[in-house]
Amino acid sequence: MALLVQKYGGTSVGTVERIQNVAQRVARAYHEGHHLVIVVSAMSGETNRLIGLAKAIQPHPDPRELDVIASTGEQVTIGLLAMALKQLGIKARSYTGGQVPILTDSAFTKARILNIDSRRIRADLSSGHVVIVAGFQGVDAEGNITTLGRGGSDTTGVALAAALHADECQIFTDVDGVYTTDPRIVPEARRLDTVTFEEMLEMASLGSKVLQIRSVEFAGKYKVKLRVLSSFEDKGNGTLITYEEQDTMEQAIISGIAFNRDEAKITVMGVPDRPGVAYHIIGPVADANIDVDVIVQNTGENGLTDFSFTVHRNEYQKALEVLNNSLGKAFTAREIKGDNKIAKVSVVGIGMRSHVGIASKMFKALADEGINIAMISTSEIKISVILEEKYLELAVRVLHSAFELEKPIAA
Repeated sequence: MALLVQKYGGTSVGTVERIQNVAQRVARAYHEGHHLVIVVSAMSGETNRLIGLAKAIQPHPDPRELDVIASTGEQVTIGLLAMALKQLGIKARSYTGGQVPILTDSAFTKARILNIDSRRIRADLSSGHVVIVAGFQGVDAEGNITTLGRGGSDTTGVALAAALHADECQIFTDVDGVYTTDPRIVPEARRLDTVTFEEMLEMASLGSKVLQIRSVEFAGKYKVKLRVLSSFEDKGNGTLITYEEQDTMEQAIISGIAFNRDEAKITVMGVPDRPGVAYHIIGPVADANIDVDVIVQNTGENGLTDFSFTVHRNEYQKALEVLNNSLGKAFTAREIKGDNKIAKVSVVGIGMRSHVGIASKMFKALADEGINIAMISTSEIKISVILEEKYLELAVRVLHSAFELEKPIAA
């Protein structure tokens, strides 16, 4: 008997029939003797619909009120799944994030979990209930409804697994595991049996849609055993996100190719080259709660420099407005330019620590196809390049082939 936290995404609960299928899967695990906490997202497309309603009233919705609206999608799903389980004769009880309660900070639309009071859940598990919790949401110290941002249901699942000391957190989605890259772009992409937390964290941060980055951070920090499975297949062990030191770990130099279409680049040109210039440019952007990714500063002539960085495409216009409003106040510059037709492609692998020549192999493969690199960012286990969006899929295919990721790892 194990304590399992299972999370089901929007496609897994996208229709009444799919919710009933999830109930059947949960029922099988229940009859095997497991204690179960189920985390669900809103039905596929529902969150976008709700946000669309908000924007029809207010083009730039008030964040607090937007969270009130967006959180209702999961409330529908938890109720439906609880009913489906009761129809199968299983005791079930649903909770919103605020009812658990899942305490967050007050950063509406991007809240972070601070604490989870698990007493109510534990009591229900002890009395033989399946507990169903709304993902993506919580409540702040003032009782305001908050949401955790896109993909936040993954974070809810892993955070609950950590709070409950669950034996495993199982993320059920529309794919049967983590692949070397998106099979829709590279049909030869291979499912990984295991991947390290470090690699998964990099892949999530670099655009892989399988897991949300904060869920991986939680899992790594609290040593939560994490597994990605398909909700549409009954067989298979999926992909286990685990630790590098395990003897059974696949020994690959490169584990995957990650990419992100949702990138935009901003360049502040002709900035005085003196200490503190980076802070004066990035500071106002950070104060506006905009995440900055790749940063490059070029040494120019006549004591001037150009400063480039990337942001999420959804925050591109907001970042430009912030910088233009700060121009002449926080910093001076000749010009502010932007480009929202870029993408990021990355190679990821813990084997990079002990193998040389990865960067040169990557750059040569791209150069051979005439793909120009605009920016480069590196860490110990990844290399990312910014390039024109129109070359993204070609770059992914070229790199996947160059590193022979379609070939199984030798035992």
